[in-house]
Amino acid sequence: MLKKDLILKNPLRHLEYETEDILPEGGFGAILSRAGVGKTALLVQLALNNMLRNKNILHISLNEPVKKIGLWYESALRNIAAQHHIQEIHKLWEAILPHRFIMSFRVEGFSVPRLEERLTDLSEQGIFFPQMVLIDGLPFDENTDGCLKELKEFARAHALHVWFAVRTHRDDETGENGIPQQFSSVSDLFEVVVQLQPEGKQIHVKLLKGRVGVSDYRPLFLDPSTMLIKEAS
Repeated sequence: MLKKDLILKNPLRHLEYETEDILPEGGFGAILSRAGVGKTALLVQLALNNMLRNKNILHISLNEPVKKIGLWYESALRNIAAQHHIQEIHKLWEAILPHRFIMSFRVEGFSVPRLEERLTDLSEQGIFFPQMVLIDGLPFDENTDGCLKELKEFARAHALHVWFAVRTHRDDETGENGIPQQFSSVSDLFEVVVQLQPEGKQIHVKLLKGRVGVSDYRPLFLDPSTMLIKEAS
């Protein structure tokens, strides 16, 4: 009951489609923002929401060690527990932790064949079978196009939902749809694009591609004090 209550209270549900998943199988989602705004925090909340639904999450970090990513999860869950006055946080954590696996790669050492090799090792040993993959730290530059197309084929072949944290820059030009030029060349590969936009003391969660214009959509924000997503008051 506790997990069900948290899923129902999670404001990320306002980004979702008719099904429980924001992305279709084989789909790509991107979280865009400048450095330090909250990309990893939002990725972790996406992961926790799915772990509460007993979905297996593979978190791939290309710029942080496994231990540091693990601390992001613990911090986010503590803040969620405090927000909803949950006392038995350790029991909840123990229940959902088996649904998460963290991998780290060096940026220059990351490739789809290497990822597939490591996942094959995990699955053949019965250790872990991911349903969602989070990739944090992949540089989006002129060399990214080929890697993303390989990842798209890999995601479709394995029915994965894949989210990326994409670092943008303050002086990036944007197109008519608000998508930065840096990202626009690969945006066709993505079903959902979310931008974290600081405005004053608030961090807006803006949908640039996906369910934009849906009548029941409510504005969302990241709380700067907890980095948890919240609805507009």
